[in-house]
Amino acid sequence: MAQQIVLPKLGLTMQEGVIGEWVASSGQHIALGDTLLRLETDKVDVDVEAEGEGILATVAQTGEVLPVGALIGWLLAEGESTPEGAAPAAAEETVVETAAPVAQVVGGPDDGSRIKSSPNARRVAAAANVDLSAVRGSGPGGRIVSEDVEEFVAAAPAAVPAPASTVSGEVAGQFVGPIVRRRAAELGVDLSHITGTGVGGRITKSDVEKAAGSSSAPAAAKPSSTPALVAGPQPGDVIPLTGMRGAIARNMVDSLQTMAQLTHGYEADVTALVAVREQLKAEAAQSGSKAPSLNDFIVKAAAMALREHPLLNAGITDDKIVLFEEINVGVAVAVENGLVVPVVRGADELSVSGIGSATAALATAARTGKLALADMEGATFSVSTLGAYGVDFFTPVINPGNVAILGVGRVKDGFRWEGETPVKTQVLTLSLTFDHRAVDGAPAAEYLRTLRGVLARPLSLLAG
Repeated sequence: MAQQIVLPKLGLTMQEGVIGEWVASSGQHIALGDTLLRLETDKVDVDVEAEGEGILATVAQTGEVLPVGALIGWLLAEGESTPEGAAPAAAEETVVETAAPVAQVVGGPDDGSRIKSSPNARRVAAAANVDLSAVRGSGPGGRIVSEDVEEFVAAAPAAVPAPASTVSGEVAGQFVGPIVRRRAAELGVDLSHITGTGVGGRITKSDVEKAAGSSSAPAAAKPSSTPALVAGPQPGDVIPLTGMRGAIARNMVDSLQTMAQLTHGYEADVTALVAVREQLKAEAAQSGSKAPSLNDFIVKAAAMALREHPLLNAGITDDKIVLFEEINVGVAVAVENGLVVPVVRGADELSVSGIGSATAALATAARTGKLALADMEGATFSVSTLGAYGVDFFTPVINPGNVAILGVGRVKDGFRWEGETPVKTQVLTLSLTFDHRAVDGAPAAEYLRTLRGVLARPLSLLAG
């Protein structure tokens, strides 16, 4: 029986997605858990896996923008044809909560009794002869994802059977993920010359980068008159506004066109904060741990200041200002294709070290492409930091759904007068952009004054 494959709903706010790349081809036999396509959403790009088996027949083209629930393909039995005039399945109301999103297959298997795991995790576990009951899941709700299985195997290499053959040609028919293939293309690496070190001999991203390093080593010994190409966009390139880049473009234009945005600049003395953090760094170095970053302190301070100024922790819906009950701070993270804003939930209730752990985990997930849509939903306020780039002041753009965003510049030398004597200080500039429809200039300035006062008392942040 033919099974429809529809565009899955991967997050509460997801309305549409872009078919970025079909990994599998029409006519290819698909097994449970095989990667079908790379789906581009307005926040993250994800691999979509099959929850059924059969011969793939695609009906959506690469680059198409489709709504959630749209028909994108079929899984057919041997000799079966695509149903004529079949209507696409209706979008399901439930959200797919999985770190390795799967395509919704109408009429596919649904074994609710099995261990919570993604189809790809089950496939990798079967190939490596791993009992999933022994694997600790790191996905939403403790769900096991393929990375969990691979880490389990890496921790017990003796249990992994040796690869049956060396990867060659079309990598012996073995699936190579789109991220790995993209990285190989960027580095000019021939995948047919690589022996995979992943589960079952699968080629990993690190295998590609290692091969690139090995192949470039001999060339390094011989100087070349030809300048090396700079990574990233080159003169003459045409970059389509699709996927994450297109979503950023749409969201920023929408933000500026629908809000009355103004920015206040405010200088804060962080001399005591810098001193406390230096002391924490020294103590952490002795214990082998990691001290909270300056930004972790700022996120905590911003969240605490919002308690006193709830009008900044709000949104506008249907011509009404809605003050949010929770304080969830979005933290901007630069990634290869643009900018993502994962969310630290309940930031005002977390310790500074707790915020540090949360932001570190989210930043790592963002830069390795492992963020789930749920990680980027529900922000009530945002913080964007450009101090590491030497920026003093900038005008951040409010994320739609919020009424304010805080920009943080670099720490620089300043001074204050003590009588007739100048005293050296450490200062940074805070840039608060706010929606004037909801917040007037005076309340915005009061928030910055409160924030400055909180930053001047770093020990209270550690105690809070």
